[in-house]
Amino acid sequence: MSRFWSPFVRDLVPYVPGEQPKIANLVKLNTNEHPFGPSPRALAAMQAAVGDDLRLYPDPNADQLKSTIADYFDLASQGGDKSWVFVGNGSDEVLAHAFHGLFQHDKPLLFPDITYSFYKVYAGLYHIAYETVALNPQFQIDPTDYARPNGGVIFPNPNAPTGCLLPLLAIEQILQANPEVVVLVDEAYIDFGGESAVSLVGRYDNLLVTQTLSKSRALAGLRVGLAVGQPHLIEALERIKNSFNSYPLGRVALAGAQAAFEDKSHFEAMQQMVIMQRDSLELKLQRLGFDVLPSGANFVFARHPNHRGADLAQALREQAVLVRHFKLPRIEDFLRITIGTPDQHRALLSALETILA
Repeated sequence: MSRFWSPFVRDLVPYVPGEQPKIANLVKLNTNEHPFGPSPRALAAMQAAVGDDLRLYPDPNADQLKSTIADYFDLASQGGDKSWVFVGNGSDEVLAHAFHGLFQHDKPLLFPDITYSFYKVYAGLYHIAYETVALNPQFQIDPTDYARPNGGVIFPNPNAPTGCLLPLLAIEQILQANPEVVVLVDEAYIDFGGESAVSLVGRYDNLLVTQTLSKSRALAGLRVGLAVGQPHLIEALERIKNSFNSYPLGRVALAGAQAAFEDKSHFEAMQQMVIMQRDSLELKLQRLGFDVLPSGANFVFARHPNHRGADLAQALREQAVLVRHFKLPRIEDFLRITIGTPDQHRALLSALETILA
């Protein structure tokens, strides 16, 4: 704390990102990074972008990337085009702009009680009143719980850290119950088994869908996120962006992101590899006695009936296996385990067998 701070800074509760330790031979299964690497075409495009042109500013509107994303989602079939797309420096920045530009209203913002902790961080940063909505006993979102007065709705699909998916019909139920406020579907993990709500944006003028290239396209280090919605929602994000940083994506990021969307064959192959690894890990954890929630993400959320989550996380750490543990009510005995490579899974399961013996 300093006398030089603006008064509101004292009350901020900053987000704490997943641990990134610098430990040799660590089996790192705590931050949901992709185990198999980005598109070779994306890597080549980024390497080609490193040259004399870096002396020039990038396109502030990211027109080529937006057009590529619009084509990827076939927005033309819904009457849309690149004006329905927003891009930013990671989905975190995109979400922050949405909080700032779309959720500052008289009524409280609604989001699940078990979800990303940074939703509360953004609400605090922008002085947004909010109410959390309890997940049901199966750790699922119940759409009927969101049919009440509010200033907006946001939820991840699949949810995090639970990994549980909400079908499009349930999302439509939430949209139809809230026609006068924005409903934001945060789809960081949608490509690992779910159906994107982007297919609904042409029918619902209050729907905004966000995604990231960090997870399914293995570009967490590049920091590229996006939003898709009708132009009146996108304009709010553009106004915030251009009042904050007109150049959120550099030339290298723009080139890599565009190539990653264009390389569908690599994306689909890696997507299926992660899903296969996830399904295999779920079965093996169940054989060890774990309860595993159904996952549509690149992680599983599991607990053992005979062991505290904190104890398991610490015991795994002592064997150089890092997973994510949350000290929160209802989920304090769960571990969130990122889907890794076969070798990483073998190390994890071997460590668990030793711990549980």
